[in-house]
Amino acid sequence: MITPVLLAVLALVLTGPAPALLARADWPYRVPRAAVILWQAIALAAVLAALGAGIALSYSIAGRPGEPRFDPSSPRDLVAAAILALVASVVVRLLWAEGKVAIRTRARRKRHRDLVDVLATPDGLIPGLRVLAEETPLAYCLPALRGARVVVSVGALDRLDDSELKAVLAHEQAHLRARHDLVLEEFTALHHAFPRWVRSDVALEQARTLVELLADDDARRRTGPRPLARALVALAGAPAPEAALAAAKSATVLRVQRLAGPPANERTLSTVTYAGAAALLVVPTITIAAPIVKAIVDAVS
Repeated sequence: MITPVLLAVLALVLTGPAPALLARADWPYRVPRAAVILWQAIALAAVLAALGAGIALSYSIAGRPGEPRFDPSSPRDLVAAAILALVASVVVRLLWAEGKVAIRTRARRKRHRDLVDVLATPDGLIPGLRVLAEETPLAYCLPALRGARVVVSVGALDRLDDSELKAVLAHEQAHLRARHDLVLEEFTALHHAFPRWVRSDVALEQARTLVELLADDDARRRTGPRPLARALVALAGAPAPEAALAAAKSATVLRVQRLAGPPANERTLSTVTYAGAAALLVVPTITIAAPIVKAIVDAVS
């Protein structure tokens, strides 16, 4: 019974205290790429630990291999089967949320791209750029496997000089090249997979901020920090469609402060963060696999 208890504790830590502490730390913003991997590892490890706790508990209750596989008259077997059914329902719910988010998000973006193609004017500055005749300052991208769009409004063009516009476009193209939308899609699906009273907004909000920092770093290398920082200030508070990735959608103050400093060179911190992410995935996986391997060995020996 030790394994299910340990895995349950690990799942609780990874869904509560660990994300809360990580969200209050500043160091992940110095290594956004490694931090995204760490957040993904925390989320995946929490799911694996929770599922593993259920499987291990069922295994412990049902007894050792070699005993009758399932006896409907045995309370122990019925409890073990109920726990496995609960684990299976969680897996189904996760897969359902993943599919639902993917289908809805892609459909929403396609409708938006179709509207943009009708209402906006193509511009040859970069591939897929559309200019909306709208005074509200807008700058965002609509990712897609084919036909991705970068949208800016006339209001945004009026506020930005040439260097600032190039920085904003570089930022949006960075989102499209790296497919940051897929990263956010995973966090969104996980967020929607659990009831409101269980889930937290922390991981999803942190993922949104970190992908913006990654796009900022890419744009910074191409256009320098000052134009992008000025553009973020000029576009601060601008609205953005729900399915889009917008240049000034979140964490403007943090991003401007970060652009005001020198580029981060944190190889040691990145390495430690990647190692921590790997450990989070390896430990629960081995813990889950070990009893199963032992059961197989016992059954065939």
